Amino acid sequence: MDNNKKDWIALNLVSGIGKILFTRLLQHFGTASNVLKVSYNDLIKVRGIGDKLAKEIISLKDGRLIEEELRLINENSVEVLTLDSPEYPATLKTIHNPPPVLYVKGSIKDFEPGIAIVGSRNPTYYGKAITEKLTGELVARGFAIVSGMARGIDTVAHTTAIEKGGKTFAVLGSGLNVIYPQENSRLAERISTSGAVISEFPMKMPPHRENFPVRNRIISGLSLGTLVVEASEKSGALITAKQALEQGREVFAIPGNINARNSKGTNSLIKEGAKLVEDISDIISELNVPQKSKTGAGNEASRETRLSLSKEETIIYSLINENPVHIDVIAKESNLPVNKVSAILLNLEMNGIIKQEAGKLFARISW
Repeated sequence: MDNNKKDWIALNLVSGIGKILFTRLLQHFGTASNVLKVSYNDLIKVRGIGDKLAKEIISLKDGRLIEEELRLINENSVEVLTLDSPEYPATLKTIHNPPPVLYVKGSIKDFEPGIAIVGSRNPTYYGKAITEKLTGELVARGFAIVSGMARGIDTVAHTTAIEKGGKTFAVLGSGLNVIYPQENSRLAERISTSGAVISEFPMKMPPHRENFPVRNRIISGLSLGTLVVEASEKSGALITAKQALEQGREVFAIPGNINARNSKGTNSLIKEGAKLVEDISDIISELNVPQKSKTGAGNEASRETRLSLSKEETIIYSLINENPVHIDVIAKESNLPVNKVSAILLNLEMNGIIKQEAGKLFARISW
């Protein structure tokens, strides 16, 4: 690692130095190396640098903090990108406050913008099923999936992308040495082999609450558009959607039951102008990019397209996977009468895409 990058990493260790102050310091002193060499009195002459920040920058001179950071970077096989790195994602560089430093576990070489999928940490069965369906279809068309590796919708999106053979990128609200939530440690390893786990925070940064709204701008900044699947009125997913709009990116939302708490946020987004999504065509039609088919992925999507399922049939089909589901569960999650659901299930069964098992259980037919 060259000294210039080490100096960028060192400056990034100072809490409170964001893109604006980082850039201002570089413009004032020329290089990150020069910033670390100047005196306290020189530093406080820079607008925005007060006593606390100046002292923190001066404290870096003994080298212990940066050496510990470099040790963790090397031990965890992490790549560090700075704003002046040629590998730094171009779409992220164009937002108004791109992170000066990115820590990357995995690879973002030849990164192409993906679709962000975010939503509730406590999704319904319907929310999880829709996420699986749309993620699989997007991966089949060559899109990478970007999310935040939180519990719920994020986890479903990442996991489905991996299982469908696609690329996925997770942006954390903590350092890469502090995986959060901890139960997703194994998922983080899987993501790093099919894409990358990314953070702007130093390696040992805990998952402080205030970190998550900040990192959300990276999720949307890496993406052509953001899809919100189930979100309450105060969901962090709405922050990601807002930042996507500010960045000039598309915002999509899945409509939901008007009485359901998890649908308040998504329904509100739609009222405010987000694109209502019923199937993948609603996303594709808004994105002016060539699509790449991924061999072996998205068989479900192609079957549905060939069969031209109705809106209600699509909803029912999305609620069924390889694990048998009872008709009462399907009716509850779809908000359709049982007799209507029964007729739709019969039609899907006759089309050969689901099967009925004993006890009114239904499952998809594996192809």
